[in-house]
Amino acid sequence: MSKLNPRQAEAVAYISGPLLVLAGAGSGKTSVITRKIAYLVQQCGIRAQYICAVTFTNKAAREMKARVASLLKAGEGRGLTVSTFHNLGLNIIRREYVHLGYKPGFSIFDEGDIKALLTDIMQKEYQGDDGLDEIKNYIGNWKNDLILPEEALEKARTPKEQTAAVVYLHYQRTLKAYNAVDFDDLILMPVKLFQEHPEVLERWRNRIRYMLVDEYQDTNTSQYLLVKMLVQERAQFTVVGDDDQSIYAWRGARPENLMQLKDDFPSLKVVMLEQNYRSTSRILKCANVLIANNPHVFEKQLWSEMGHGDPIRVLRCKNEDGEAERIALEILTLHLKTQRPYADFAILYRGNHQAKLMELKLQHHQIPYRLSGGTSFFARQEVKDVMSYLRLLVNPDDDNAFLRVINVPRREIGSTTLEKLGNYAGSRDLSMYAAADEIGLGEHLDARFTERLGRFKRWMDGVRQNCAGEDPIGALRSMVMDIDYENWIRQNASSDKVADFRMGNVWFLMDALKNILEKDEDGQMTIEDAIAKLVLRDMLERQQEEEEGADGVQMMTLHASKGLEFPYVFIMGMEEEILPHRSSIEADTIEEERRLAYVGITRARQTLAFTYATRRKQYGELIDCTPSRFLDELPPEDLQWEGLDEAPQEQKAARGNDALAAMRAMLKR
Repeated sequence: MSKLNPRQAEAVAYISGPLLVLAGAGSGKTSVITRKIAYLVQQCGIRAQYICAVTFTNKAAREMKARVASLLKAGEGRGLTVSTFHNLGLNIIRREYVHLGYKPGFSIFDEGDIKALLTDIMQKEYQGDDGLDEIKNYIGNWKNDLILPEEALEKARTPKEQTAAVVYLHYQRTLKAYNAVDFDDLILMPVKLFQEHPEVLERWRNRIRYMLVDEYQDTNTSQYLLVKMLVQERAQFTVVGDDDQSIYAWRGARPENLMQLKDDFPSLKVVMLEQNYRSTSRILKCANVLIANNPHVFEKQLWSEMGHGDPIRVLRCKNEDGEAERIALEILTLHLKTQRPYADFAILYRGNHQAKLMELKLQHHQIPYRLSGGTSFFARQEVKDVMSYLRLLVNPDDDNAFLRVINVPRREIGSTTLEKLGNYAGSRDLSMYAAADEIGLGEHLDARFTERLGRFKRWMDGVRQNCAGEDPIGALRSMVMDIDYENWIRQNASSDKVADFRMGNVWFLMDALKNILEKDEDGQMTIEDAIAKLVLRDMLERQQEEEEGADGVQMMTLHASKGLEFPYVFIMGMEEEILPHRSSIEADTIEEERRLAYVGITRARQTLAFTYATRRKQYGELIDCTPSRFLDELPPEDLQWEGLDEAPQEQKAARGNDALAAMRAMLKR
């Protein structure tokens, strides 16, 4: 138990019943989970294959896995499950697909696939896709609350809900015919499966004998139920969470799941982790005082031994341009004065729209930065399209790739045709590609549709043959030209410049394949191997990590900052209607916004500054801004307000010139 504080050690050693660890920000919760896994294996004789640890992101799961591996001896970790909720659900579906009426090798629809299918259904049923995002949200929320289409239809009250329920029914039926599931199904299906097949649940309970769940406050209804069903019999589990960091209500997260545990497991033990290993006492005091304005079932107070720390600064700026300029100059000055790398600085904001002006200012001052939450290369539409063609060339049984490319560019093959093809393929136990030119398909489809499907399959077979020749890359380039993909992109791009950029990505992908082939030392690699390598890279880099260690100011939303920490933090836009957000003021959901501000504050290790503008441009008009109510809720004795004096313009200019002169002098040293 070395290096653990008394509370952490208590949480690790307690295994005689259900345990809730309430872990404040920066209190070492990952250490508790990883050390507990090692303790279970090494001290309690529970084999790793019977232990399952679940978290929310692939990154967190990877880190957890690596840390556990460093604590266990060779062979001790064999069979250990450390995964995201969705990966756990996926594994259950993969093993039990027969019970669910699926064929092996089912596809998982991503955001783009879902939107395309919903658009198709809505255009067919309602002659347009107005309100698409709203309907998509309805369907996602129903799935998170374990409501199937039939029940949604019964419960629908308003015309909007009724429309959404009808679309949901079509959508789910089509997914099934496509042998596909979406992201929310990965939790919904295992829960429904366990409810309907107790013998299957029993099998999984025997497989998972001790369960650990991270970030428990972020679970939604279906995730809570999945955990509850798996641990119900033995009640051998540890969940770790922080009700003050629950910031995903918009995604269905329910912080009340922490309270629900006490009702479902009356013998629940609660251990509080309140010692923070990240921030100064002053930063923690601000966080504690702010969050005390929210109602609490469990009271906790973060504390640290990191010293009192600098005052928290509140910078009042004339307008949004002045705000971005001030932050950029502050960072530049601190960087030059302290020689701290730019990566030590973070700029956090409520919404992505705030980043644009900030980026321009950083560029102007030649300050490198990294923008989190931007689109990764493999997530771009055109890259996903071409990757799907490549995947289908390598694996004709990949139904998901088939569905993605069959109408890119348009081939006039709609979702009804594809649903019938999917059902026919399912009855024959074939992939959709293999079924596309079967004679028997003619009994289910019009001749013109079978002709279109057959033509597509023959063309793809031809491309595959050409790839087996002397110049596979040339064959792939010809494939892109054949389908007139550039013209398709131009039709769907907002400008020629955007179209050129997107086509550039397609050719970049071809060059990447060429490089993989050329780097093959012994010349044994086939084009299939090269594509498979690229597909794997795509899977691994979905949330493409920027090169580790690249220096640059970190820019991200408050939501994206959760779990991270930085020596210097700027939280911009501390104004009413930005933080708290206007929609939350209208909906009276201020508590979640306060938790978001709390998350931002607790990212800072040494220094923290808030900025706000007194006026902002909105729709071409200048509007007056009110400082955020959260600033009033902070302890005034710990705040240092700047920019409140309306100094004469000459004085300000002189001050600015002095600062720049000081910087130049530093650079000359």
